[in-house]
Amino acid sequence: MEEKPLIAVSVGDLNGIGIEIALKAHEKISKYCKPLYCINKKMLKEAANLLKLEIPDDFDIFSVKGEFEIKPGQVSKRSGKFSYDSFTEAINLANKKKVKAIVTLPINKESWNKANIKYKGHTEVLRDFFGEDAIMMLGCKKLFVGLFTEHIPLKKVAKSIEEKKLTNFLIDFYNNVNSPNIGVLALNPHASDNGVLGNEEVEIFKAIKNANKALDKKIFKGPLVPDTAFSPMSRKNFKYFVAMYHDQGLAPLKALYFDQSINVSLNLPIIRTSVDHGTAFDIAYKNDRKLNYKSYINAVKEAVNLQENKLS
Repeated sequence: MEEKPLIAVSVGDLNGIGIEIALKAHEKISKYCKPLYCINKKMLKEAANLLKLEIPDDFDIFSVKGEFEIKPGQVSKRSGKFSYDSFTEAINLANKKKVKAIVTLPINKESWNKANIKYKGHTEVLRDFFGEDAIMMLGCKKLFVGLFTEHIPLKKVAKSIEEKKLTNFLIDFYNNVNSPNIGVLALNPHASDNGVLGNEEVEIFKAIKNANKALDKKIFKGPLVPDTAFSPMSRKNFKYFVAMYHDQGLAPLKALYFDQSINVSLNLPIIRTSVDHGTAFDIAYKNDRKLNYKSYINAVKEAVNLQENKLS
């Protein structure tokens, strides 16, 4: 019987729902991998006691320094710092090839900010750590969206759309997903109506042309009109899309597949997947309802799949 891959799980913000998901889904994900949770015994025991849950006997941990009082549903400097440390320990394990992949549970950006962490999310950390242009892609088996810009103010998006930068992004995206047909969204309504509503589409069109020429294939189509790109008819033609900004791609994705979507970091020397939801502070530690952890299960499955594909 083939040995299951060892996968590091960063536990996210302990004031949120991440640790409850980890405990409740442990038996399920253990069918696909051997999880190694980046937490310490004291914090794990405190969380389990608050949740009134038993810690599974085979719940293996990689100890992360730090102790604090868990305050369910609260933004906290100390919980932010711990979630960041859990993540960086997971990165180090993957970078040293002690684990095959990383799966991340949700962090809280405000808590990171309170802890004076300069990054706004996981992808930015990975980009800086490896010195690579990591790509944030979210989705599920029916639909994936790559984000050209991520956590930046909307007013900065238009200035970020440059021919050379977008060309490189498109080529890197193709080299990671290897899809023969990728839709690229315009920025402006009606794809600018030939320049009437903006000129960013000129840059997008040039980047599409450049990328297709470099790949010697007509992979990228567009610029697509954003308000019809995710219509049922359009989704029959495309499984992969490139969005110009965060909400342009993620609003339709989450409307369609919120409970099953995942986050995948592309263009890196390690494998990292994540849940596609937040810390849900409003329901944290209210262990009186059924928690949906389909996104977490899917993230683990995808990490295993990517690891197997890397070996083949």
